[in-house]
Amino acid sequence: MGTLICGSIAFDSIMVFRGRFKDHILPDKVHILNVAFLVPQLRREYGGTAGNIAYSLKLLGGDPLPMATVGSDAAAYLQRFEALGINRTHLHEVADNYTAQAFITTDLDDNQITAFHPGAMSLSHLNQVPGDGSIRLGIVAPDGREGMLAHATQFAELGIPFIFDPGQGLPMFDAPELETFLDRATYAVFNDYEAQLVVERTGRPISALAKKVRALIVTRGGEGSDVHIDGRVLHVPAAKARRVVDPTGCGDAYRAGLLYGLANGLDWETTGRLAAVMGALKIEHSGAQNHSASRDEIAERFRDTFGYGPW
Repeated sequence: MGTLICGSIAFDSIMVFRGRFKDHILPDKVHILNVAFLVPQLRREYGGTAGNIAYSLKLLGGDPLPMATVGSDAAAYLQRFEALGINRTHLHEVADNYTAQAFITTDLDDNQITAFHPGAMSLSHLNQVPGDGSIRLGIVAPDGREGMLAHATQFAELGIPFIFDPGQGLPMFDAPELETFLDRATYAVFNDYEAQLVVERTGRPISALAKKVRALIVTRGGEGSDVHIDGRVLHVPAAKARRVVDPTGCGDAYRAGLLYGLANGLDWETTGRLAAVMGALKIEHSGAQNHSASRDEIAERFRDTFGYGPW
């Protein structure tokens, strides 16, 4: 039985402008903005929440089953999954569509201008959570709006425990929809900004929202994370990174650790620490899927950081 990862598959095209946007954008002329930037550096990365989570979960020795809609241009991504041994059964190709793509231009001050094309991701509701007994755990990660709503409903109706992880998709949902997600989910995870947004949007304190699920996790970057469970808050320390290179995809790597811990019956202290180790491994590399470590190396990193082994 595997872990179904409902989310996006995307290509990230990252460009570096060797200047500063502020030197080329005149504040009093933004109403007639027409600028072009020379970007001699360009790299294309594999991304998307389903792809990123599946990649890190596979490193841990888990059984990820990414479920997403992709376009007719996804051949390289699909071949990558095949080479990595990641199951492609639930990846649905939508003809006459592009795979979701982000075009990110960064200047010397680390300011970013991003254009995002959702493409096939907008049709993620075409996928269905399988009810054949092959799934033991799931996650609803940022994806097409209708797909997220549908997949949460399907998980709940099938009695499959799942994590609600709205991420950057959170602004798409109003208060009643967020309440419904939490009523259907088994677990929920937000970063600290998202948690505050959910609190403001629903008008409920985090302690009240946590009562709707078995556990609600709030990540706080280098300050670690808080697990709200059984009316108490368990603080999990961060794992120190050896170097900080790129935070892109760190949240997805963290979620892979959560899924592995839940699927394998680890206690919350160990599950949270494993998630933290995965986030630290990721931040040490550029791109969302360029970190690499064997299961034994991950265990050693965990042991060096926390003084005991995760398994």
